[in-house]
Amino acid sequence: MNIIEARGLSKTFKHAIKEPGLRGAVKHLFKPHHVTKAAVNRIDLTVQAGEAVAYVGPNGAGKSTTLKMLTGILVPSSGEVRVNGLDPHRQRVENARRIGAVFGQRTQLWWDIPIQESFSLLKDIYEIPAQQYKSNLDTFTELLGMEEFLHLSARKLSLGQRMRADLAAALLHNPDIVYLDEPTIGLDIAVKLKIREFILHMNQTQKTTMMLTTHDLGDIENLCRRLVIIDRGSIIYDGSLQSVKDRFAKERRIHFQLAEPNAVLMDNLERDTSIHIIQTPDKDSDGRQLCVSFDRFTISASEVTSRVMQHGEIIDFRIEEPDIEQVIKAVYERELDMSQPGTA
Repeated sequence: MNIIEARGLSKTFKHAIKEPGLRGAVKHLFKPHHVTKAAVNRIDLTVQAGEAVAYVGPNGAGKSTTLKMLTGILVPSSGEVRVNGLDPHRQRVENARRIGAVFGQRTQLWWDIPIQESFSLLKDIYEIPAQQYKSNLDTFTELLGMEEFLHLSARKLSLGQRMRADLAAALLHNPDIVYLDEPTIGLDIAVKLKIREFILHMNQTQKTTMMLTTHDLGDIENLCRRLVIIDRGSIIYDGSLQSVKDRFAKERRIHFQLAEPNAVLMDNLERDTSIHIIQTPDKDSDGRQLCVSFDRFTISASEVTSRVMQHGEIIDFRIEEPDIEQVIKAVYERELDMSQPGTA
């Protein structure tokens, strides 16, 4: 069952263009000039109930604009969108009751009252049954470690504490889907891990659909199996995280620990055009550490290992997986062949 269905979804904005100084201001007053920019350009997107989707792209790609249309904050310029069968803008109140949202730079907590009272107000706003409210609050307090600051007002919280409280506030009413816009931005590693564990717990145990925008690729790898990449308002990739690695990351590396230095092995590897030596055994490693790279579409890891074993004894080896950060960076920079099957 699809919880999100968007077809030809677009959003354009008009930007005023004027010359600098008083003359430019007067000229613009009598003869205004605007340019139209497409923040989101005819995207098609479906998300199934219970999925955890990473919606990523460079700054200005259209991520936040998409989320604002899905939540009903912005009205699409064209196209159609349904969330839980509802039009997010036309049925904004009903849609708001069934979604949650966390924006990393903003808070939904009341600034001057204790966090616990903010939660109590949300209980009344969403008409959460008392038993459900108590059960959720107790669970969230334990999972997010909030007991020590429930009595504090939002203005007195650290960034990490506020983000944990905001996350709990967004899930108190058991929403069907939660939009997470940079939920771990600026947080230390301990708080990041706690928030990731909580999001993963809610997705796996409660089947809450999660749509995550982030520049932190650790969030993507730990939380999401599906990756949607948007750039300049258009979706350029939609598939599994592993697929983007397998399909586009051609280079693999293998680190070998050799039994002893071997000049014959090095001579053979240097002549082998399908294998590239990255790290040559040296005195610091007793001549036993070797690292090679290869194109996985040209030669397999087992073939590389076999060729090394023909001329030397291997004590241990480790295959280095491609860095997802470099893969996505290459997608942003259009260095990858996005016309291959499986891409948007």
